[in-house]
Amino acid sequence: MSFGLFDPKQDYHVSWGHLPHWEQAGATYFITWRTEDSLPRSVLKTWIAERDHWLIRNGIRVPSDAYTQPDVPEHLSREYRSFISDRWETRLDECHGECVLRRPELAEIVGKSLLHFDGDRYSMGDFIVMPNHVHMLVCFPGEDQLKSQCKSWKRFTATQINQRLNRRGEFWQAESFDHLVRSPEAFENYRQYIANNPKWAKLKEGEYLYYRAEKCGPVTP
Repeated sequence: MSFGLFDPKQDYHVSWGHLPHWEQAGATYFITWRTEDSLPRSVLKTWIAERDHWLIRNGIRVPSDAYTQPDVPEHLSREYRSFISDRWETRLDECHGECVLRRPELAEIVGKSLLHFDGDRYSMGDFIVMPNHVHMLVCFPGEDQLKSQCKSWKRFTATQINQRLNRRGEFWQAESFDHLVRSPEAFENYRQYIANNPKWAKLKEGEYLYYRAEKCGPVTP
């Protein structure tokens, strides 16, 4: 399996929760999961309100996502990334919450799960398991695999981690944050972001799990 790029000329599907989820067969996604306690609900509510206000102010329909919409000018996509998405990532890198994934044996549960069906159900690219969130690059051959596979990963890893911690309850936030990768430059930027994430969060060796995929590169439409 290869790592395809989003092609706005081909069929794609958009669904919504609090966040947009764009899906296209054969395309690569940059996906972020976060633990249940990584961001307070009040912070998330404020973030969504600020995002919608920015979209309305710039004449972009709501609900929407200025970073992955094919008809949004490039300068607005960059501004959206800086004003909205980067602030989201910064809050995650502050490592709020209990941060149990700092423990190597728990981070390893997530890493092994992500690689379990690599080359079968999906192509797994680089990923990083941080103390309270996960970033990954992954390509699915089918259009409708994104949400079902994320649910499967989360359900399995949450069960395993809760058993290790001798507890019950929600471990992951239900909704993932995902972007379709649109260009070779964006693909490489995401790889660099994943690799540099521990440095920006000021983590020590052993407080995160980093996986760099071999022969991982985008295939243009």
